[in-house]
Amino acid sequence: MTDTADAIRVPTVEDEARFWALVEAAWERLGPEPAALRRALATRDPEADDVDPYAIDDWLDPFLASLRALCAELSGRELTDLDRVVERKLHDIDREDVHEVTDGSDDGFLYCRGWIVALGREFYEAVRADPAMAVLDADCEEMCYLFAHLHEERFGQWPDTGSGISRESTSNAAGWAAS
Repeated sequence: MTDTADAIRVPTVEDEARFWALVEAAWERLGPEPAALRRALATRDPEADDVDPYAIDDWLDPFLASLRALCAELSGRELTDLDRVVERKLHDIDREDVHEVTDGSDDGFLYCRGWIVALGREFYEAVRADPAMAVLDADCEEMCYLFAHLHEERFGQWPDTGSGISRESTSNAAGWAAS
């Protein structure tokens, strides 16, 4: 690709598939208990009070360590591609209707969106389809920049995703059109 072609890049289907496969692999290493919690969160009735959404928080640090380990040998390009996927996923749920459920400052809303992504594709898609599935004040800051930090640690610089979008809160104009 030329520099011009790289100016605006979107995640490929393969990049997205690889991202979600890595997230699932990282969770699978932790056993059946977090799998059951994530499934319960993704399929719960948000009006009911029968699932503790914060029970998964005890598993986030082991999940993130597992994900980091799975990605330890990836190339700079691979880490950049994965960071672009995270950036897009965070951007796509940067919406007022999701924020109404999660609450929080700009940073708090970003970290909550990181939590949504960290829980995996099933939960992420559930929230995209029905923002009521989101959770008040959830937090997984590290997920928001995990691949960028890995890139910086290994290659000495922050990756340039070339996406033309931002993961920061309220940057998705279409998601905040009513504001």
